[in-house]
Amino acid sequence: MGQRYPRLGNLQDVLDFTDQVVVVTGASRGIGKGIAQAFAERGAIVACVATTEAGAAQTALLLDQAGYRAVPFACDVSHAEQVEGLFANIGDQCGPPSVLVNNAGIARDNLMMRLKDEDWDAVLNVNLKGSYLCAKAVTRTMMKARYGRIVNMSSVVGLHGAAGQANYAASKAGVVGLTKAIAKELGSRGITCNAIAPGFIETDMTSDLPAEFKAHVEKTAPAGRLGTSQDIAPAVLFLASREASYITGQTLTVDGGLFL
Repeated sequence: MGQRYPRLGNLQDVLDFTDQVVVVTGASRGIGKGIAQAFAERGAIVACVATTEAGAAQTALLLDQAGYRAVPFACDVSHAEQVEGLFANIGDQCGPPSVLVNNAGIARDNLMMRLKDEDWDAVLNVNLKGSYLCAKAVTRTMMKARYGRIVNMSSVVGLHGAAGQANYAASKAGVVGLTKAIAKELGSRGITCNAIAPGFIETDMTSDLPAEFKAHVEKTAPAGRLGTSQDIAPAVLFLASREASYITGQTLTVDGGLFL
């Protein structure tokens, strides 16, 4: 007889996060808000992290009103002491996290010759350093449990570059390298780390894109449109699931085929 393969089990149990504590940074709007909702709908206790208390509370309240479990937390992820306090509070109020989604990010675009040093520092500190600090803060808990999922948000800009976005591209390229390093360090402890590289997604961050650029994306991408947060959330759910245990150190591009 040939080799027997394990059954996948009840398909209804796939992408089930019942009672798992999931931390989503940048959860106040856009992609992060969509990701928080997707986890909540699948039974997770979602720690909704945003820079302001109001932003975090808004998402958590919407999820609570829908009958899901969500707790708001305010934190500037670029500051180590705030991140340490954040994860201590999450542990006390929600329990030990089994999933971390590093989604917090900002953009301050300009041509490199006009780019201010403070805008370079701000983008690198939030997008790259923030991902590092949050991953570092959750590592000990995940190692003790010998289980964990870390999903970092990169960007197609980090893979291909973009004029006027030297700081953003550098930060998102750095996230890819960080993802690979974490995967190698923690893989033997049952912890995976992967990245998502979204294309051009309709969010507040992309609302100022020129109409002609949006038309170019719609014409060029095989999908024929810009993406939405609902296009990103399923990819995050899969990489954060138990079913994705043999996938680590990878960057999944979700761009409607724009950069084929």
